[in-house]
Amino acid sequence: MLDILRQRRSTRQYTSQGLTPDILNQLKEAVLRSPSSRGQNPWEFIFVTDRNLLAELSSVKPHGAHFLRDAALGVVVLGDERLADTWIEDCAIAAIILQLACESLNLGSCWVQIRLRHCDASTTAEARVRQILGIPAELRVESIISIGHPATRGTPHPRESLQDQKIKANTYA
Repeated sequence: MLDILRQRRSTRQYTSQGLTPDILNQLKEAVLRSPSSRGQNPWEFIFVTDRNLLAELSSVKPHGAHFLRDAALGVVVLGDERLADTWIEDCAIAAIILQLACESLNLGSCWVQIRLRHCDASTTAEARVRQILGIPAELRVESIISIGHPATRGTPHPRESLQDQKIKANTYA
């Protein structure tokens, strides 16, 4: 696990190579094995491989989503706030589990924040994603994870770059 954490970097450039059904199934299993508060599983996922839909999703915010256009897969992470007040946290856990599974399969991934972001001055990114994919009103859109074969691999962050001062022992003082 530490090796996966050490090598994982956000990937925003992908090759044109698609994902096999076996890889898609492994990613589905990984995300469905994500833990959630009290086992409520308030998340749902839309696996988007359609090139036209990925292109539309790439424009749901002015910055930070353009790379969805070239991804082989976009996984839309949805949460049902009626099922758990921890839906945001549960969705975030599922998203990082998915990203770590990608890394273990030599795939690249990048988080696209949707909740609390805007498409333009009058439309939220969440409303735009909801419109594109026909998402029911009771589900919230937390994020989209772009996934594909990386065109380039980022170098791991060196151990020296970690912020050890962020770790305290026993008390904050």
